[in-house]
Amino acid sequence: MKNLWIVLAIASAYVLGRAQSPSGVSSDAKLENDRVRVTQLDYHPGVPREKSIRKADQVIVFLDDSKYERIDPASGDKEIRNRKSGDVIWHFKGEVAPVLTNLDKKTYRTLVIELK
Repeated sequence: MKNLWIVLAIASAYVLGRAQSPSGVSSDAKLENDRVRVTQLDYHPGVPREKSIRKADQVIVFLDDSKYERIDPASGDKEIRNRKSGDVIWHFKGEVAPVLTNLDKKTYRTLVIELK
């Protein structure tokens, strides 16, 4: 549990820092060490993210409000999801990451924190 709090603190500092940073900050900023990998993912409008298998436990922080379509990997059912900036979700290593498609007219960003 202590490690999760450390990861969330790192993510919070990153989010707060980005909110105050100039607009020229690169969208592919990363942090990686022996215990964690932090990656920013940009979801462009109408471009699906393909299904994959999660290679690590993940904390995902939504940096922007978002509206996306999720296609369930097992059933094929479609669901519309809305997330607010600052929302945080958890995924386990080995889970199937579903196809996601950004339904907004603008790109939204997430911060993916993978525990090693």
